[in-house]
Amino acid sequence: MSSVWFKKHFLRHGSTTNPGKAESLGRGVEQQLPAASLYRRPKFLRGVCSGERLPGKRPIYCPPRDRPLQWRTGYAEVINAEKSEFNEDQATCCQISIRRREIGMKEEQDWMILCANQYLAGYYWALFDGHGGPDAAIIASNYLHYCIKQKLEEVVEGITEAQPPMHLSGCCICPSDPQFVEEKQIQQEDVVIGALENAFQECDEMIGQEMEATNQSGGCTALAALYLQGKLYVANAGDSRAILVRQQSVVPLSSEFTPETERQRIQQLAFLCPKLLADEFTRFEFPRRLKGDDVGQKVLYRDYSMAGWGYKTVEKADLKYPLIHGHGKQTRLLGTLAVSRGLGDHQLKVIDTDIEVKPFLSYIPQVKVFDFASHNIKEDDVLVLATDGLWDILSNEEVAQTVRSFIDKNRTDPYRFSELARCLVHTARGKKNGHQWILDGNGPASYDDISVFVIPLYNRDEDC
Repeated sequence: MSSVWFKKHFLRHGSTTNPGKAESLGRGVEQQLPAASLYRRPKFLRGVCSGERLPGKRPIYCPPRDRPLQWRTGYAEVINAEKSEFNEDQATCCQISIRRREIGMKEEQDWMILCANQYLAGYYWALFDGHGGPDAAIIASNYLHYCIKQKLEEVVEGITEAQPPMHLSGCCICPSDPQFVEEKQIQQEDVVIGALENAFQECDEMIGQEMEATNQSGGCTALAALYLQGKLYVANAGDSRAILVRQQSVVPLSSEFTPETERQRIQQLAFLCPKLLADEFTRFEFPRRLKGDDVGQKVLYRDYSMAGWGYKTVEKADLKYPLIHGHGKQTRLLGTLAVSRGLGDHQLKVIDTDIEVKPFLSYIPQVKVFDFASHNIKEDDVLVLATDGLWDILSNEEVAQTVRSFIDKNRTDPYRFSELARCLVHTARGKKNGHQWILDGNGPASYDDISVFVIPLYNRDEDC
């Protein structure tokens, strides 16, 4: 299905009848909705969670047991401790049918038989952590899997051949084409990775159009896992995290993207396009915010070309607010955002200025691949996807220890993965003590939204 057709049928437009009526995502959805009426929880929580905040309470929600998720996936979520009005996390879990379109078939025909004559089956899970409101995360949860399906169908011939052809049509312009592809070491998974990257770009553009059309704002991080042809693809843009927990090891399948981790990329952009700083910020990083008395002194600094530190003589221009400032979770880009990759934020500007933040943000995901054929998957191996509300409190090893212990004690429970997700969320949320949320050891618990998928990998071919 073409991008133009997709946007025509899925993006809302300004002129509408029944602007307040919410409908499910589908063909002909063209009504404009106020931002508040868009808010909802994931579809698989319908009948369990209304999305309304319970004052002073943070109940943990899981899918109903009579409607299990694919692969017996476990899921749990909890709202923040009144940091914002809504739970700004969103989640999607579904199967993606990828089919080769027959030559000459019209787009409308292609859509009408979307689930017919299935060619390839992919399994998809995704978490979206919104900021500046829940809207971008909701839109992304509706659209990203459609974008992925579209991009994979556009290149399906390239992901079903042992070696992707130079020409998607199969024609051979140059007899040496296969040799050139082999020299570049281009494999099936490289074409899938490219499709995922293009899907993130497409989704980001759609969010920008949707938010502008409906006068909404905000953005979200995106963490998506796709199982296709025996391989697990984990695409991450933001600070959510995916780990594979095995009996004797923990395999990280994502990296967090923050202003700290992407300092050099962001500083280099400021060097190449200094107008983006509007003469209000300095691209240099210093251990602390400089003061007037620092002028003329040699102080520690870092620029885009430096992994280490050097010394420079402070000039008056260095007293401007740093492009990247703070440490750890307090680090901010342009004093505004705590993440450097994600979707949306097209309208975001530095407060009280016209300086746009979007040019410094990247929608490009990092994609990591786990090939099941190269590993002996065991019954206890699970993939854990979670938003940063979990990882701010628990380390990879702490999560892994909880996973192993819980599975070992609940082997006969058919709902163990759902209960394991609940256990992880409960551990990070802690318990309420007066006006505070604390861990069992009396340390501070997570005040953030927390969303967790626990995906068992052993019986992955069973569509449970």
